[in-house]
Amino acid sequence: MHLNRSKAPEFIIPEDFVLPAPQARKLTGSRTLFFIPTPNLDAVKLEVIGKSQRLILSLGKSLVSSFTLQMLTEGTHTYSESQLSEFFDFHATEVHPLLTYSHEGMSLVTTRKHLSEVLPVFSSLFDQAVFPEESLEKRKSQRKLSLRLEKEKSASRASHLFRKALFGENHPFGLEITEEHVDNVQRNDLIDYYRNNLLTDTEFFLCGNLDSDELLIIESILNKIPSRTEGTPGILPPVTMNPKIHEERQQALQSSIRIGNWSIPKSHPDFQALAVFNTILGGYFGSRLIKNIREDKGHTYGISSSLAEIGDINYWVVGADVQKAYTGDVLTEIYNEIRILSQEAVSEEELEVVRNYLIGQMLGRFSSSFDLIDRFRSVHHSGLDFHFYMEKLAFLRKFTAEDILEIGKKYFSNLPFVEVVVG
Repeated sequence: MHLNRSKAPEFIIPEDFVLPAPQARKLTGSRTLFFIPTPNLDAVKLEVIGKSQRLILSLGKSLVSSFTLQMLTEGTHTYSESQLSEFFDFHATEVHPLLTYSHEGMSLVTTRKHLSEVLPVFSSLFDQAVFPEESLEKRKSQRKLSLRLEKEKSASRASHLFRKALFGENHPFGLEITEEHVDNVQRNDLIDYYRNNLLTDTEFFLCGNLDSDELLIIESILNKIPSRTEGTPGILPPVTMNPKIHEERQQALQSSIRIGNWSIPKSHPDFQALAVFNTILGGYFGSRLIKNIREDKGHTYGISSSLAEIGDINYWVVGADVQKAYTGDVLTEIYNEIRILSQEAVSEEELEVVRNYLIGQMLGRFSSSFDLIDRFRSVHHSGLDFHFYMEKLAFLRKFTAEDILEIGKKYFSNLPFVEVVVG
């Protein structure tokens, strides 16, 4: 058959989009193992994740939870740090901490062939870690250096100041981490958090080409991981917003800009339309902010708009690094693009480009079984399941310009937003 290579293939939206729900297997302590089989793929991925308990910590001890996770691979009663590293390397295994404001745990990626040898050693990290003092001091020194370097980067500084402006400096989500916070971390803090708080209300997320006998063995090992249930949850203090922060840097050639405000969770009925609005504004390479500020005016290499979440709190933010001389112009253009998108209907041509982009992007995120378990976990922690993605596809098929206009009027008409400039 002759192919006309001058013509792009037709974009076809699939009629059916069915995602197999993971098996929910009950373990001891009211815990659940979510399993997605991966036929013909002998790589295995396991995530052990609990609810973060960082809110029960004082602000001065905010780094205890992250240091606890990082130190789990620094040695156990059986293996030293170097022996653990050699063991995992020999068995083609990767082990990494997982840490967000709401959840914390560890990830294991290995092969089916090595799983029976690797899993007992991996599980021992949760009840046999020893937290050597020398390793802790080394990590603290590294963290201090990292803080100094990050503070010099205007983009990192702007992102931190944006959270500070949004939440307040005495809020855990707006707190500025300093070297003093690093110094406050002591070995006894880690041991206490490890024994009493780590992996609270744990859940397990597993995918691999595993048969029923292998699953039973895995369950027997996971059942031995310490089980903790959440007591009185930490309470967030009130938010104290500071709508505008400008930090001058005399020698800077660029300014880092952050503009944003509060948003809504994935479970909200308006979320899908809001996600489309965000995409049109600055969520992909053909967005209005890119065309205006990068392509037409050349003031930046990249500018984007995104929806984000910290714990159970949601916000949206526009971010860009721009030529310092044009900072004021860029701020004006960002607000103009938000205003136009909130007041004028999107053309059918632009609507279809965004529709096809978003559908293709979403389907591309399910290209492997590892993607399946990742996508499931991300909505599961928001109290949802795979129906979220089916509803998303249904919305993307039919949304109209009026849907986007209504979102703009509802969520983007109340200026001023939080504005941060560093540079």
